This record gives sequence, structure tokens and C-alpha cells, in this order.
Amino acid sequence: MPPPADIVKVAIEWPGANAQLIEMDQKRPLTSIIREVCDGWSLSGSEQFALRYADGPQLYITEQGRGEIKNGTILRLAISPGRAARQLLERIQSHGIDARLEALKELAKLSADPTFATEFINMEGIGTLARLVESGTHFGEMLAFTLTAFLELMDHGIVSWDLISLSFIKQIAGYVNQPMVDVSILQRSLAILESMVLNSHSLYHRVAQEITVGQLIGHLSNQEIQTYAIALINALFLKAPEDRRQEMASTLAQKHLRSIILNHIIRGNRPIKAEMAHQLYVLQVLTFNLLEERMMTKMDPNDQTQRDIIFELRRIAFDGENDPTGTEKRKAMYTKDYKMLGFTNHINPAMDFTQTPPGMLALDNMLYLAKAHQDTYIRIVLENSSREDKHECPFGRCAIELTRMLCEILQVGELPNEGCNDFHPMFFTHDRAWEEFFCVCIQLLNKTWKEMRATAEDFNKVMQVVREQITRALAMKPSSLDQLKNKLRGLNYSEILRLRQSERMSQDDFQSPPIIELRERIQPEILELIKQQRLNRLCEGSCFRKLGNRRRQEKFWFCRLSLNHKVLHYGDLDESPQGEVPFELLSDKIPVSDIKSVVTGKDCPHMKEKSALKQNKEVLELAFSVLYDPDETLNFVAPNKYEYCIWTDGLCALLGREMGSDLTRSDLDTLISMEMKLRLLDLENITIPEAPPPVPKEPSSYNFTYNYS
Repeated sequence: MPPPADIVKVAIEWPGANAQLIEMDQKRPLTSIIREVCDGWSLSGSEQFALRYADGPQLYITEQGRGEIKNGTILRLAISPGRAARQLLERIQSHGIDARLEALKELAKLSADPTFATEFINMEGIGTLARLVESGTHFGEMLAFTLTAFLELMDHGIVSWDLISLSFIKQIAGYVNQPMVDVSILQRSLAILESMVLNSHSLYHRVAQEITVGQLIGHLSNQEIQTYAIALINALFLKAPEDRRQEMASTLAQKHLRSIILNHIIRGNRPIKAEMAHQLYVLQVLTFNLLEERMMTKMDPNDQTQRDIIFELRRIAFDGENDPTGTEKRKAMYTKDYKMLGFTNHINPAMDFTQTPPGMLALDNMLYLAKAHQDTYIRIVLENSSREDKHECPFGRCAIELTRMLCEILQVGELPNEGCNDFHPMFFTHDRAWEEFFCVCIQLLNKTWKEMRATAEDFNKVMQVVREQITRALAMKPSSLDQLKNKLRGLNYSEILRLRQSERMSQDDFQSPPIIELRERIQPEILELIKQQRLNRLCEGSCFRKLGNRRRQEKFWFCRLSLNHKVLHYGDLDESPQGEVPFELLSDKIPVSDIKSVVTGKDCPHMKEKSALKQNKEVLELAFSVLYDPDETLNFVAPNKYEYCIWTDGLCALLGREMGSDLTRSDLDTLISMEMKLRLLDLENITIPEAPPPVPKEPSSYNFTYNYS
């Protein structure tokens, strides 16, 4: 007979004593259970004790969190968080250096525990640590542990960052500005300054006064602190007032930030980890967001300075022709030229730039092309303006629409997504990467227009093809603009048609009744094949990141399904694993028979309190939870969309429910089409009566892999 749902069997340890094996009644107060455990070892003063996990982060167990305790969990009797906080506070203020160092070391570890942190903070512990830092008497390990404890305590959000003193900020900034500082101290100092900037508007101004961008760029040559330095640069960039961002961008350009990142990080001798990739993505987004002002600025048709830019475009394109002397002749000449330049409004082309987006940004791009790539600009304009067969590509209209499209593709003006690592190395290879990107794409547009033999009526169709060419090329992550050109050359109009036809095959082919019947017969076999693949992937397991306040100190956990498909094993890891994690290292488990359902997105318990802000949108799309008896949950945030589909499908298959992800639908269509083609090909090859029909290939013989984005 199974034990009651409220009873969990655990082991409790105490140094120097045999472990107690007890059946913990989850309905009994913890104080009562701790008193009983203390009596078992003849320990008095049970109110001075508490229970902690023996493995992993070794967090204190509270009434609110005790539901996480599972059968077979090993616990440890320890002094209560209040008592531990009081003892550590006394020890870190003692005169003995060795005793103080050990206390700070223990404090740095315990500060990650929210229960202990609350007690320590209530005893004015943060103020004590701040004074130790301000005194300037701590160095080396002692200072590193002090800063670690301070940062962990502040990250709980119990105390406002606004309470931090100016002298503390100056001391922390001093560590960053000193030439010879221990790496561990420098890492923590940079992380503290980043948190100050992100969490307090007033502290942003104070930190900005103490830290210069040049000093931070100087740290990028050190691989141990590169991520911390870029994170602080991004924080300063993100929180800077709008009128200062352009100034800061100019400073970064003068200090050669782009080339330093390219040479020391992107082309460095170490692989780029997830957090560094995220920070490069954030920097890329913030850099492109500098274009937002021009993108949302309408052209003033009465502004002569702005009109002069259009005159300059005309002059460069048609420089060989002399202006007529008469006003009327000049107007007629200009109107003709503006039509040849491809503007929609031939009389007053300034009106073409009054829509936002792209606003004045489109005119900026056109002027850059005309000046930096004059031969290309003149060739595009003249070869189209001289055509009489209605197949001319209107340069002006195309440039405006292309600019709008590129702003959409690169999400100009949008906030960075939390958890996104989608940076493009090629944008770090040129000081004018945006403009050069436009120049490559406008040439692509002109080439595609000719390949499609398009007319004005085909404008939207051409733009759709060009968008597809660009997005497909960007997905290949070209490392340079030259490599982008090569990718785009391979994605000509014929290739796009071929890819579209291939991708449409599963939707458009085989619509006759006999073929539909064959498809229905094949589908169960293919679904079973996909189901087995999903379950096999769950048996291999996946690593998941724990969501926290600070990304660089990432915590991971691993989950995998037992080989007999009866138990989910999971447990915490110190770092992201390389390869499969053995079952022995995963201390927790859930019987599959206890699983009630799988929920996703905003229905997940760990997502319900999260805001719907943009930075949480991607996390929300990757979240899912396993609900199991009795009223417990195991919460996941998948590392990417592929893993999300694999796990949600696999768990549904495990529970005997329908697999409904986009990945499964795509795999199902692809594999059914492959199988049908094989069977139809076999039928076509039948020779009667000389040879019997070949045996159709069984679906289970497929060995397929995925490339899901």
C-alpha cells in the first residue's frame, strides 16, 4: 500500500552522529519535527536549530518551501538562520584575521539563501559589510568574499540600492580603475556597479561620474573579466539619457570598442559562452537603437538643408549634365531626374520621406551609398533610368522600403530580449556596419528585380523575396559582410523558388483521394517514429538554466527520463555539462505515474507573477511546467525553441497525449512526404509481370536529424 501523499521519507544528518531516517508528515509544523529530531540526538534548545538540504545549494527549509522535499531527500540539522546570522556578524567584526576570513567565506556562501539573507539584513548586516569595504583595510580573499556576500544579499531585492553611500561607490569604482587588482575582486566590483546602474536612476549618474568607458574598454583584453566589462558598458548605455547616448557611442567608436571586441572576443581563442553572446546581442541592439531617432524623424519639405541632400543625390547621379539656365527648364529637368532616381513624388521628392518609419534614415542610407559607393550608386540609377520596357527598378522607392524592412528585421527601437543570444558577428567588422549592410542589400534588391523581370506592379512581390533572402542569409550567421554577399549570391531568385517549392511540397502535393488515403495510412507509423525519437531525447536529458537576478553567475540543473520511461530524474549542477549526466548525479526524481499534466507559457506557476514586458516575452514562450501529485510542480525554461518542442512533445507522448508543437507538425509533414514519395516511386518502377514490386522502405529505418529555428 503506498504511503499517504503528505508523508515523505527523508534522512537527517548531524555531525558525529548516525543519520535519522524519519517519515516527515508535511502537515506537521516544522518546529515540531525539528524538536523531535533534536530529542533523538539529545540536543536542547530546538528553537535554535533548523533543517537544510544536505546537497546542492543547501538552502534552509521553510514552511513555504517545504513542499519541494521529495522521498529520499537527505537533510541536515543546522543552527537556525537567525543564530547563524548573529554568529557570523560577530565573527566578521572580530580582530582575528583568520577568524574573520573564515566567517566571510561562510557568509559568501550562505548569502545566496533568501531565509538567511533576510535575517542577516535585519541585523544591519549590509551596512556592516559596506563599512568594511569603505574602510579600505580589506584585500585579497577577504575583500573578494566581502564583495561576493554583499552582491548576493543585495540581489534578493530586500534592500534598495538607493541606500548605497557615495563613499562605497567611490571605493568600488577605485578597484575597477586600479591597474593591478585581483581578478575575483574586479569581477565582483564590475557586477556590483552594473547592478547599481540597472536598479537605481540616481546611482547611474554617480557611477557614470566615477567610471569612464575608456577604463572599461581597457579590461576587454582580459578574458576573465570581458563579460563583466561589456555588461557594465551595456548597462551604462541602456540607462543613459537619450541626449547622451550618441555622445557615448562616439566615445566608444573613438576608443575602438568594435575592433577590440572583434579581435579579443569574437575572433579570440576561446569559444563564446552564452552570457557573452547575450551581452554582444544587447550591445548590437543598443547600437542599432541609435538609429531610432532618424527612423522616426519626418523630413520637413521646407527645410533647405534636408532638401540639399536630395539635390546632392541628383548631382552625383547626373553630374555630367549641365543645369539649364531658365527656372522653368530647371524645374522640368529636376522633375525628370527625380523620376529617373525612382522617387514616387517626382515634383517634390521630399514628400517620400514624410512617413515614419523609415523617415530620414532612408535618406541617410541613400546618401551614404552615393558617397561611399559612388560607382555602384550611379550604375544602379543609370541602368534603370535608361530602360524603356517598364522593367526599371525605382531606386528611391526601393531604398525607402528596404530601409523600413531592415529596421523591422533588426528590430530597431526595440528593447533587448532577456535570454536572447542572437548577435551577428559581421556587424562588428565595420565602423559603419548598418550603412554597409544597406549597401549590400540594395544591390541584392536590384539584382533580384532583374532576375524576376519585375515591373512596378510586382514591387511588393520583389520586396517579399528580398526579405526572405536577407533573413535566410542572416540565419546562417555570416562572419563578415563579404561572407554575407556570398550567402546572398547563393540565394538568388531561382534558389528561393526551389526552397519554397521544397517547403511547400508537404502542403501542396498529393491531394487526390487515393493519395490522401495513403497519407492517412502512413501517418500513425510516422507519429510513432516521432514519439520514439522524442522519448529517446528525454532519456538523453537536457540542461536548463535557473532564472536569477544576475546572469553571469548562472546556475544550472539537468533533467532526464529513465530508460524504462517510468521516472524523471533531475538535480542541480555547478556548471553547464558537456555531454550526458549520469543518473547517480541527479538526486531528485518524479515517478511518471504521479504526473497529472504539462502546462506551458503563462499557465506555468513560475510565469504567473512575471510581467508581460518585452524582456520576459521570450522566457514566457520557452516556459513549461510538470504538475504532479500532490499539487507539486517542476518548472522549466527551455534553452531554445527546439528543446522546448522536444520536451513538451516528449512529456505529452509520455502521458499518452497528442504532440502538438510546430516541430512535430513540421516533422510529420516532412517524413510523410518522404515516405509517400518512396512508395510512389516504387509503384512507378513496377514491371509486370517480369519483376515483383519492390518492398516499400519501412518508416522505422529513417535516421533523421533536426535543424529547427
